[in-house]
Amino acid sequence: MNDARSTAEMTRRATLTGGALVGIGLAEGLLNPASAAAAATSRDDSRYERGLAVLHETSGERGAAVIESLRDVAPDLGRYVVEFAYGDVYARPGLDLRERELSTVAALAAQGDTAPQLDFHIGAALHVGVRPEEVIEALIHIVPFMGFPRALNAVGVARSVFADRGVAFEPPVVHDTRDRYVRGTEKLVEIDGHHGLEVIESLGDIAPDLGRFIVEFTFGDVYHRPWLSPRRRQLVTVAALTAFGDTAPQLRVHIGAALNVGLSPAQVVETLIHVVPYAGFPRVLNALGAAREVFEKRNTPAR
Repeated sequence: MNDARSTAEMTRRATLTGGALVGIGLAEGLLNPASAAAAATSRDDSRYERGLAVLHETSGERGAAVIESLRDVAPDLGRYVVEFAYGDVYARPGLDLRERELSTVAALAAQGDTAPQLDFHIGAALHVGVRPEEVIEALIHIVPFMGFPRALNAVGVARSVFADRGVAFEPPVVHDTRDRYVRGTEKLVEIDGHHGLEVIESLGDIAPDLGRFIVEFTFGDVYHRPWLSPRRRQLVTVAALTAFGDTAPQLRVHIGAALNVGLSPAQVVETLIHVVPYAGFPRVLNALGAAREVFEKRNTPAR
């Protein structure tokens, strides 16, 4: 009996130290395969059912059709989409479905070459109540960060989705005759605080025109547009920078800006987690490192 208990304890410890991420409960379950298998099946069924419900809520019948289309070639991939992307990630609290779909559209547009997925998620954004002008505004917003080509391609996808759905709207146009640098400076301070001006000033000795372009175009033209709230702009920015990758310095600035405009640390973290199904774990882990630095510098707990 003592030998059996010793063997069980050794097995439990080996499982834990070997990197099990689901805790002692699973390690104990490994010693009782029948009960562990039943529990796993129950959990997976629950995740799949929850994921299907969220998928239907975000995309109607179209989501189920996409999953069904994978049945003949990669049924497990379809199951992972349902269980992980929707059952695990989309079902989390912290962001509403409109914020999640805007973040998704931003992440996909930032990466480029994602037209089929953009088509699906722009449709899903409209389905959950994102206004057409907000979709377009999110795509315009990525220009200073990812460039015109990706934004132009994404707007082309949006045009197709709008046409397919019979969506008609009057595209908003800016009419502001104030000096672009003046209004850009005002918006920069509003979003980034005076640290933003320090960044511009730091370019004075090497590329002063670049600093001027950042103020005039990024903040005077793009950020100044009123058709997307400051909170949603920062969700879009953080999601896009995370998906784009290799943007830690800019992420630190814009995660700080997200806090400045009223997003909580938990909502920032939730935005990063949301990007995982679209850009993968490595880029999100890197972004979380930048977020941790910002939270620690501000002495702001993540939860």
